[in-house]
Amino acid sequence: MTAETTAARVVEFDDAGLETWCDEERFEVTSERIAEYAAATNDPIAAHRAGEVASPVFGIVPVFEAMMMPVIDVAPMDIFGRVVHGEQDFHFHRAIRPGDELVTRAKAVGYASKSNGSTITILIECRDEDGELVNEQYLTAFFRNIDAGKTVGQSAPAHKFDESLRGAEPFAVVPQHIDHDQTFRYAPASGDPVPLHLDEQVAKDAGLPGIIAHGLCTMAFASWAVLTEVAGSDVYRLRRFAVRFAKMVFPGDDLETRIWKVGAADGVTTYAFETVRGTDVVLSDGLAEIAD
Repeated sequence: MTAETTAARVVEFDDAGLETWCDEERFEVTSERIAEYAAATNDPIAAHRAGEVASPVFGIVPVFEAMMMPVIDVAPMDIFGRVVHGEQDFHFHRAIRPGDELVTRAKAVGYASKSNGSTITILIECRDEDGELVNEQYLTAFFRNIDAGKTVGQSAPAHKFDESLRGAEPFAVVPQHIDHDQTFRYAPASGDPVPLHLDEQVAKDAGLPGIIAHGLCTMAFASWAVLTEVAGSDVYRLRRFAVRFAKMVFPGDDLETRIWKVGAADGVTTYAFETVRGTDVVLSDGLAEIAD
């Protein structure tokens, strides 16, 4: 590496942009859209494939328009092109169903300067038309080689993998495969048209070997692995689902999601998980909370 690639650029973030809700976004949930998302993520759960109830990571679809708006309130526009999705943490109050009229708003709640870059934490609220919470989400936006100079406000709740779990065999291991056309199916199903996932030349111009899979698509793969292995394929039992996006995934990749049981309390069992490609961990710090 050169000094140019490792030196962090000092940038001033705008504290006034914190704790400011963006305009509300509305989304009508259809059975067809739920089924399309399930098919685009190779989800084997019948209720998801039939559009009867949404898979967990479908929760990103209704909030997609709102989720990045608060980043612009805090980070200067000239570094917006450097932002990547660092972590995602869903807290579920209930599952999304066909016919739901969902209302979403988002705000930045804090930022932090780290050794390899800076993060902005976004809190997203998704409610039904009666104002009842459907889910809350914490999105961590990461700016590589950007130094915000300080830490202000809140960070997302922790979900760090306990390395001592590696002393035991995983509770379950689920083999998975990213299809060569996965990104072309996922993009319309999710509403995420970013060219890095669809245009080989754009990806190569960005210094990548080729198009990359959507991180949230890989997260969706992990979600159905966890649900099928430890929750009886019942999305209604899922209370929390969180990951860190550790490495890029490519079409054609063979993956494994490995699941460990952590413990149980108050009617909820906690599991840790990670998704790997060979020796590379592509989703780390995975956490799932399942109602018994």
